[in-house]
Amino acid sequence: MKQTIYLLVFIFSLSASAQKVKSYQIYNSKGKKVSFKKMSKDAQNTEFVFFGEYHDNPISHWLQLEILSVMHQKYGSDLQLGFEMFEQDQQEVLNKYIAKKINSKEFENEMRLWPNHKTDYKPLLDFAIENELNCIASNIPRRYASLLFKKGRDTLYTLSDEEKSWICPLDFKIDTTLSQYASISKMAVHMEGMSGADLMEAQAIKDATMAYFTLKNRKENSVVLHINGAFHSDYFQGIMWYIQQEKPDAEIVTISTVSQANVSKLEKEHKGRADYIICVDEDMTSTH
Repeated sequence: MKQTIYLLVFIFSLSASAQKVKSYQIYNSKGKKVSFKKMSKDAQNTEFVFFGEYHDNPISHWLQLEILSVMHQKYGSDLQLGFEMFEQDQQEVLNKYIAKKINSKEFENEMRLWPNHKTDYKPLLDFAIENELNCIASNIPRRYASLLFKKGRDTLYTLSDEEKSWICPLDFKIDTTLSQYASISKMAVHMEGMSGADLMEAQAIKDATMAYFTLKNRKENSVVLHINGAFHSDYFQGIMWYIQQEKPDAEIVTISTVSQANVSKLEKEHKGRADYIICVDEDMTSTH
């Protein structure tokens, strides 16, 4: 009898300990707990999935690879990958790498890779190479977003035709009433020498460019899993807003990432960020 009690206490202790160290929990937009299976099921019945990550969060990157695998099982070669992390002027290099025309060393030497590339994005590319999946370098070259911020949009019209081909059409619109952009303007007020309008435009041109090249490079009847920072698709804005301007009937699933001290209940401020919200323990180790 004593042995049975000790065993039950031991099992309960393990269970309690596991609950204390739970690393993440997935929620729907209303804050209800859901399973990865539920999230991945929706990702298998859509046209676009925008996976908003914390760039240095290993849970985000692990689940990206998991959902990529699940989506590939459903869509096969009709699945495409899009990346904020790769810029449009390097699309050709990315194509060569996916097609195995250059090796990893050549790819790394020619690309402007993020510091966490090997741990967080290379596994996604490895999967794409193995399964021959088309990849989209969707982002604007950073130097041009910086140029817009420093000197205004009119400066971009002086670029060469080739340089303009790496950016969305320069007459892109900005809805300044969107909460994400409004928050940028408010943030700029507290930053010396910063213009809220310029900072907002620099953010918007990234969103508009990622949407533009996601649509332009999407093959007919294919599905795109796009990897980007959460801010670019939170609250169904950013990239998603620009997608909907061109394709109002687009079927889109959004995923976001947030961090909390306690992942057992989604805090009110995070509800509504996306269709699915990955709530990660704030003590989670960073990848860089």
